[in-house]
Amino acid sequence: MDHRSGIRLLIVTQTVDIADPVLGFFHGWLREFSKRYEKISVVCLKQGEHHLPVNVQVYSLGKEQQASKLNYVLNFYRHVWKLRREYDTVLVHMNQEYVLLGGLLWKLLGKKVFLWRNHYSGSLLTDIAAALCTKVFCTSRFSYTAKYKKTILMPVGIDTGTWKPIERVERKGSILSLGRIAPSKRLEILIEAVGILKQKGITIQTNIYGDALPVDASYRDSIIRNVQEKKLERVVHFHPGIPNIGTPGVYSAHELFVNCSHSGMYDKTIFEAAACEALAVASSRDYADITDPRLVFDGTPQDLAGRIEVLFALPPQEKDALRQKARASVEDNSLSKLAQVLAYELAQQRLN
Repeated sequence: MDHRSGIRLLIVTQTVDIADPVLGFFHGWLREFSKRYEKISVVCLKQGEHHLPVNVQVYSLGKEQQASKLNYVLNFYRHVWKLRREYDTVLVHMNQEYVLLGGLLWKLLGKKVFLWRNHYSGSLLTDIAAALCTKVFCTSRFSYTAKYKKTILMPVGIDTGTWKPIERVERKGSILSLGRIAPSKRLEILIEAVGILKQKGITIQTNIYGDALPVDASYRDSIIRNVQEKKLERVVHFHPGIPNIGTPGVYSAHELFVNCSHSGMYDKTIFEAAACEALAVASSRDYADITDPRLVFDGTPQDLAGRIEVLFALPPQEKDALRQKARASVEDNSLSKLAQVLAYELAQQRLN
């Protein structure tokens, strides 16, 4: 259903590409947002495959053409200035750098600026960016940005029409980790837990899907060495990242999904997995507030190994009950609910 307001929105984000393994979800966000705004102009660092409604226009800073960082900046100012009469509200998604670059210009132009940033770490630059914004959005109460009085806690934004269980797939006795390989994901905890279980005679097939950015290549290599040193090559398998839109089948094919990220990130893969009815186990304290205690571990390999062992031993009926409870928490964090809350917040500030 179309609930479009008169707001003309400029969104600044990293990537618009339905095939991107990590950021492909944002394509779905744009489609949902398009139902609620007169016009959306999207300025992104990199543009790839997209299929968006006519009221959404995408402009790239040129990363897909190997543009230089100087050209990124010049293209940014060119787009936000050239489009200045086509938007009245700005939403910067994740990258505070764009607020630092454009915040003063947008204030001079009379634009309302909003920042979406959800991460446990931050700095003085984050504080400056927040000061230039009307409101700040995040999903975790442990995010660095949760401390500001102007911060609004938001739903995670899961497209429940796309992320849902796929029938006729094998789930039994398998663990999945999916997402970008980086130190913040703490994959060493999962590897250690699998090693502990192996020492107890419990062999579980574990699949790790994801790529590493160049800056994190040494971390990825250290994780692979860790698996080799523990002689876990037969039970821990590494796979390249896959398009975000292709993940429902992967989630559905595993009994457990494990996320070891720090609290403050509130990784949306937790909810994608739960939406596909994998038993999602995480160390996030936000997740602990809404899920069954058996699906939360304290961040140590020993506790994670214990949780995995207990969950695999549960009767099928109890596993199904856990899945249904988790699915309910996903509904509370659906994309449609996020779009509704975001539209309300933007409209309220427009009236002020």
